[in-house]
Amino acid sequence: MPKNDAFDFPQDLLDAQLALHETCAAYEQYAATLPWSAEPMAGWEGEKQLHSGFRSGKADSPGYTDEQAAEVARFRARLVELSATVSTHPYWATLDEGVVAARMALKHAHEQPAEA
Repeated sequence: MPKNDAFDFPQDLLDAQLALHETCAAYEQYAATLPWSAEPMAGWEGEKQLHSGFRSGKADSPGYTDEQAAEVARFRARLVELSATVSTHPYWATLDEGVVAARMALKHAHEQPAEA
């Protein structure tokens, strides 16, 4: 794992941040497959737009199944856990200044540098 030149992040903090990124991406991918409403809800159709003729709308939503709701809850709990792990890590207390810069650098610590 490449280290950021300006900060010497501990490996467990880097691992937690990477897990947070990966879990967030997996959740977003999963959420894209879900119905638009968690609860069953009737669809709607908007008014036709004056100049384009576009008509917005949504089909009826069956709501989430019990399995889908449980998976969403699992993702959210894991995201809260990882967010807390990253934001309360003891490393942050070791910095006298530049905490915001360090937190921003951590978010990008796992990105591969562009090839020259």
